[in-house]
Amino acid sequence: MDRISDVYSADTFAKLSQVWQATISEHMSRVLAGDGKVLNWIDPSTAVAKAESFLTANESPAPDTLESRSRKFGSLLQTMLAHGQNLHHPHYIGHQVPASAPAAGLFDAVGSVTNQPMAIFEMGPWGTAVEIALIRALCCKVGWNADASTGVLTHGGSLANLTALLTARNIAFRDSWKTGVPSGAVLIAHSDAHYCIARSAGILGLGTQQVVRAELDHRRRMDPDRLEHTIREQRRRGKSIMAVVACSCATPIGAFDPLPQIADVCERNNVWLHVDAAHGGATLMSRRHRHLMSGCDRADSIVWDAHKMLFVPALCAAVLYRDKASSFQTFQQDAPYLFDPSRPGDAEFDSGTRTFECTKRSTGFGLWGLWSLYGEQLFEDLVDRTFHLAELLHARLTASDDFEPLHTPEANIVVFRHLPDRLRTASPEAQNLYQKQLRAAIIQSGRFYVVQTTIDGVTALRTTVMNPLTTENDLSELLETIRELGSGIVPAIEQHWSGASKHRPMQLPDHAKCQGPCWVSGTNRKR
Repeated sequence: MDRISDVYSADTFAKLSQVWQATISEHMSRVLAGDGKVLNWIDPSTAVAKAESFLTANESPAPDTLESRSRKFGSLLQTMLAHGQNLHHPHYIGHQVPASAPAAGLFDAVGSVTNQPMAIFEMGPWGTAVEIALIRALCCKVGWNADASTGVLTHGGSLANLTALLTARNIAFRDSWKTGVPSGAVLIAHSDAHYCIARSAGILGLGTQQVVRAELDHRRRMDPDRLEHTIREQRRRGKSIMAVVACSCATPIGAFDPLPQIADVCERNNVWLHVDAAHGGATLMSRRHRHLMSGCDRADSIVWDAHKMLFVPALCAAVLYRDKASSFQTFQQDAPYLFDPSRPGDAEFDSGTRTFECTKRSTGFGLWGLWSLYGEQLFEDLVDRTFHLAELLHARLTASDDFEPLHTPEANIVVFRHLPDRLRTASPEAQNLYQKQLRAAIIQSGRFYVVQTTIDGVTALRTTVMNPLTTENDLSELLETIRELGSGIVPAIEQHWSGASKHRPMQLPDHAKCQGPCWVSGTNRKR
């Protein structure tokens, strides 16, 4: 009982909160100023062993005073921060994960400390109210009537896409919830769609081989004319089309599909249109960029991640439906111990009827709090700022003879290669290997965090400007860092690909060797 009393003590919580506030504030001050490394790399096995050591340290604990426990708490926090990814560092320009607004984390913390689980209204009344208010606001941004449309918040874009596609499946194939998916069912998706779309097809019983890749145009957008042909060809073969999945924007280069034309095709052919706008949905907050989502109001369902371009902590993703009735087709089962059949009107307020999760965190507190505290203008500012930084980066790459942008960015995603003169005439294999080794050297140095991708067999560096505090000087420094680290890798690449030596392991100079994540390779599909 002494331990139980201590862990639930208001005095203990107050003391630990003070330590937390001081520790996190000092950390954020350093990272936001760009001090230290972006990623403090540690070998995975070493990290696991270190984490395990803390679990066994208290097997025979001595009695603790409040002061000693608070010191230990501070030490644990320091360990967590020392080995994490510093997304708030201005040199983090990697995955589509933002430098979340710190204030949003404070609102989220209220739900974590007080534990406000959702499924039925009475278990998480304010969490439910917040979620419904946010869904109505997001639906209005799409261009829908808030009373006729609806949606739910869920844990991430992958689960959100799965939820929306389950809805589409149950509407396209009315008996599929009970009897399974009929033979010959297919899903047509943007060729660059996030891997969770194919994963959803596997989970939903279609099978990943039944995902038909929609052809793209020269800007890697879904081609509406070819989509029409694909739909007709599939039906000529006796296939039943569950849905079409468009992207706004697609992960590899941030391409936005032409939704008005795609919606025309889907309407003519009576096919459910789902739009994965996990990243690009936030452009609806921007007067300058919302045209990229033109036509989204004609979609049947949309996924929009707040933990991307609305800059709140993970995870907070919205599944939005144009027709409110559609959302109740997702799950067709009863749970009388949760949902009161004597009060059917409450179903609209019980999120558990429409989400995979029964016990669900109140995921909307961060977004609701940030929106309420600063107003929606903040989101326009964040989108416009990060998109502008991507334009500046692209301009610098274009103006530099040793860099090669692979596209003109529509969003804050920029994909490019570094090709110094000595590698301009090298084989494609040598150039690809150079990009991989260069990326490894960059993140190992801790000076920047970028990722890599492969587009049509071409390996490239991929950046997403997700920190609005990144500056033009930071972008210039990125190019200089790439040149500096690359200069040590080029000779090894040349030697490796000269004659028979290309079949031997490549030897890098010490400053360019990667002690850690050199194994990272292949097409990068992480959001």
